[in-house]
Amino acid sequence: MSKLIALIILLSGIMGLTHAASTVDVLAFESEQQQRRYKALIDEFRCPKCLNTNLSGSDAPIAQDLRRSVYRLVRDGHTDQHIRDFLQQRYGDFVLYKPPFSGRTAFIWLIPIGLLLLGMAVLFALQSRGRRQQAVALSAAEIKRLNELISSDD
Repeated sequence: MSKLIALIILLSGIMGLTHAASTVDVLAFESEQQQRRYKALIDEFRCPKCLNTNLSGSDAPIAQDLRRSVYRLVRDGHTDQHIRDFLQQRYGDFVLYKPPFSGRTAFIWLIPIGLLLLGMAVLFALQSRGRRQQAVALSAAEIKRLNELISSDD
C-alpha cells in the first residue's frame, strides 16, 4: 500500500513539473530591442482572467494567447501604441493597468477622489460638532445621587 502511495506522489510530482515547464514561453526575437519591447508590453497589460496579474505573471490560457499575439505584433514591426490599441479594442479598458480617462472609465478615476472628499467632509462635520457641544453642568440633585452611587460601591 505504501508503494502505491509513493508511486502516486511521484507521478503527481512529475506531472506538476511537466505542467510548470509547459508554461514557459520560448520565443525568438530578431533583436534585443524587440525582446525588451515585448517584455515591457506584457508587463504593462493585465490578464483578462486573473485579478490584478499582468500577462507576464499569469499562467492562464488567455494570457498565453495574448503573449503570443503581442509577440507576433512586435515581430511584425507594429508600434507599442498600435499594440495597446489592438488589445484595448479587443479586450476593453480592463486589459490596461492605466485606462484612459473617458466617459466609460470616469468612475474608475472619480470614485477614489469622491470617497476622499466624502471622508474629509465627515471628519470635518464630526470635529465641528464636537466643538459646538457645551459641557452640561449637573444639578444639585444629580450630584447628590452620583455621590450616593459612588459611596455605595465602596
